[in-house]
Amino acid sequence: MTFTAALIEQDVQGGRIQDHQAKLTELEEDFLEGSGGEAPVDIDVSYSGINYKDGLALSGKPGVARTSPLIPGIDLVGTVAGSADPHFVPGDTVVLTGGGIGESAHGGLAQRARVSAEHLVKLPEGISPRQAAAIGTAGFTAMLSVLALEHGGVQKNAGRVVVTGAAGGVGSVAIAILSQLGYQVSAVTGRADSQGDYLRRLGATEVLDRQEFAEPGAPLQKRRWAGAVDAAGSATLANILSQTQDGGTVTSCGLAQGADLPTTVMPFILRGVTLAGINSVTAPRVLREQAWERLGRDLPLELLEEMTQEIPLGEVFDQAEQILAGQVRGRTVVKLD
Repeated sequence: MTFTAALIEQDVQGGRIQDHQAKLTELEEDFLEGSGGEAPVDIDVSYSGINYKDGLALSGKPGVARTSPLIPGIDLVGTVAGSADPHFVPGDTVVLTGGGIGESAHGGLAQRARVSAEHLVKLPEGISPRQAAAIGTAGFTAMLSVLALEHGGVQKNAGRVVVTGAAGGVGSVAIAILSQLGYQVSAVTGRADSQGDYLRRLGATEVLDRQEFAEPGAPLQKRRWAGAVDAAGSATLANILSQTQDGGTVTSCGLAQGADLPTTVMPFILRGVTLAGINSVTAPRVLREQAWERLGRDLPLELLEEMTQEIPLGEVFDQAEQILAGQVRGRTVVKLD
């Protein structure tokens, strides 16, 4: 049997990519031999997604693809075809985000996958496979951020919650969830003119230009936010921390502006601000199940549809370039079956 897949082949020397090829190809099923660990699960993939990490990998940027050849794709949704793990049986509809696929193990941009069951989750009732792919790593990360805000005690009546990278996948889903839960949401984006109406439809009541946060500011600034979901890092995150009110919680889940953090301890020791890191890649199954259950309950699926576009597998290479250029809003699902 053969299946269609996107495939990356590259030569990495000294941390630099010397040769990179990304193509659509037909592979024999034995290409997946050795994947999935000691108790692999075989999946007929119906949908995948394309995230910023996938864009980096497909475009030959370093830091994501850690083996070669590699099927990229850090998300997949499909039907179990065979399983050596007792938690899953043929016919189960499952979703996998992160867990190393598309980075160190073959991922979801293929019609067939063989994965470890460690981070695999049965799809909750009420969420279709296409919707699960639209949620993907971005939506899962957004829900983990919301859970962290709740755990940090951020109340709906405590003030505004700010979301950076608002028009991206994480930001779009975070705004929709927070608004649905009753929070007042401020959206920060570099595309305020073109995406303002879209962000307001998702539930944002205020749209701010990211340039307002782009340069380092004073260690402590005027209190503006009860909490925050940040996908930018660097000076943006530093300014958000400096503007967070006493006892507020800020979640960090991305580095769109940069991996640095030019701040001081002042927000933490003088205002009791909490900085909560969000790691969606290796989140344990119990947390994954909780997040997916909450996504089925708290994410307005009609808004999910508005923020989602669908493409065939052959278009992922062009889409990768558009994602890296900041030209894609919301979520992109890749249809595979």
